[in-house]
Amino acid sequence: MTPVLNVEGLGKQFQLHEQQKLIPSCANISLQVHTGRLTALVGPTGAGKSSVLKCIYRTYLPSAGRMLYNDAQGNAIDLAQASEHRMLDLRRHEISFVTQFLHCLPRRSALDVVCEPLIARGTEREAAHMLAKALLSLLNVPERLWGVPPATFSGGERQRINLARGLITRPRLLLLDEPTASLDPATTERVIDLIQSIKSEGVAMLAIFHDPALVRRTADTVIELTPPLAITDILENCSS
Repeated sequence: MTPVLNVEGLGKQFQLHEQQKLIPSCANISLQVHTGRLTALVGPTGAGKSSVLKCIYRTYLPSAGRMLYNDAQGNAIDLAQASEHRMLDLRRHEISFVTQFLHCLPRRSALDVVCEPLIARGTEREAAHMLAKALLSLLNVPERLWGVPPATFSGGERQRINLARGLITRPRLLLLDEPTASLDPATTERVIDLIQSIKSEGVAMLAIFHDPALVRRTADTVIELTPPLAITDILENCSS
């Protein structure tokens, strides 16, 4: 079966111009993500898990490798080479990223933040609001907060808004960076149920989890990353 995403030899380095040094974040990463399956990235701090997701979403420009994405029309697109215009179009229609932090305009209500991706796709505002309300209820966000800007929320409440925004469009490829961070056990269970539900609908997912129990419950494939050599040397020197 053709994967939705096929990553080959992905690497990312950051250049410190003043010190004339290259700092590796991830190196030689290869993985596949398939329709209706979840691939989990695991590994210690410094292994580059978040960098992999940001390269795929093109928040970071990769330093090496290919990221072949098969779009809804069956076209193979190397995300490492795609134009900014093409990436914006894919983000609007096919690829979503739930990060660890919610970034949004400070005066927009939680309901508008959640339904914005649907409205951008052409969904009527009333229909988008109905879907957003159902998802907010499922994620235990109190109704009294729906009209309030998320900037005033606690960390766990903001994470639930972030999840609702990323999940509402049912993208072809969903990237998840610690989706249950800051959540209470009851809400975590609801998030896991929701992940399993949208996986059964055919959404392809690439996710970072630090909790081994969540990996065992949700992942169909597990990719273990190790820190690049230079990072390993730095950690060893710090601990010695």
